[in-house]
Amino acid sequence: MESKTSILITCLIFATAFQLLLPVSEASGCGSTTTSDLKIGYYKDKCAKAESIVKSTVSYHVKNNPGLGAGLIRLFFHDCFVRGCDASVLLDPTPENNQTEKQAIPNFPSLRGFEVIDAAKAELEKECKGTVSCADIIALAARDATYLLGNISYEIPTGRLDGRVTNSTEALLNLPPPFFNLTELVASFARKGLSTAEMVALSGSHSIGRSHCSSFTSRLYPTIDPTMDPKFGASLRKLCPDPQNTTTDGVVPQDFVTPGKLDIQYYKNVESLTALFFSDWSLLTSTETRNQVETYTKEPEKFNQDFINAMVKMGNIEVLTGSPGEVRGPTCRFVN
Repeated sequence: MESKTSILITCLIFATAFQLLLPVSEASGCGSTTTSDLKIGYYKDKCAKAESIVKSTVSYHVKNNPGLGAGLIRLFFHDCFVRGCDASVLLDPTPENNQTEKQAIPNFPSLRGFEVIDAAKAELEKECKGTVSCADIIALAARDATYLLGNISYEIPTGRLDGRVTNSTEALLNLPPPFFNLTELVASFARKGLSTAEMVALSGSHSIGRSHCSSFTSRLYPTIDPTMDPKFGASLRKLCPDPQNTTTDGVVPQDFVTPGKLDIQYYKNVESLTALFFSDWSLLTSTETRNQVETYTKEPEKFNQDFINAMVKMGNIEVLTGSPGEVRGPTCRFVN
């Protein structure tokens, strides 16, 4: 029987190869980026407590379960890279569409934080019904999680609308898998209007959260990949058995040193060959990206600012600010 790892890799390689044949607009399922209607404090006159409600909701959940903070930041990334930042990742399957982004291999069962968005939406509907979009809730929640986990504070423009389409295949086509090399990573981010430097900065989110073993066991078996520190690889083997001999897909921290903190430790891990993914190691394969990694290990404030700028820019990807966008209500799980 084929292992979970081999099935994952086969599916993603197929999807990635197909993506490279598509024009950008077809691969994303959306049009071009629109930012003119987004602004800081968009809800000030529409729902004055909107941002504070999201912040308090995120704070409550993350303090009780820090792992949800990492989940919310990843949720933002996985939303924006598929059809733009339109909350399509939140939509549940229906009889008319039982293949949603939420069910796609890159998202299920690893994507987390849906209950936090649900809770924030419920409170916002009580305060100002039908006003705050689910797409903005994701963006604000990621911002607030970034502060809670990394003490990194920033403002993000709001005014996004929610999309009405979700498709699991589009998640496969647009989300870069953990086995990508640098050329593939750069191309994947470039298709979303993000630079190589912004890709490296956003990769810093791998300093938080967890990973299923199936995302990197190809680096452990049958032999430990020479791009990984052998002692680190041996320790991972104790936590992640050979997928040929088990049906269990374990979970480990993405950063074993400071697992609950968004910081520069990830880049130190990349340098020491103790990062989980092949895509992490690939940052060392060009002078440009390797120098950026080295800079971040020495200048935490440089990383913080670059991460902020990249998060804000990512939040502008192919946003909906008019038709066919909507503000979902009373839940983010279904279109109106």
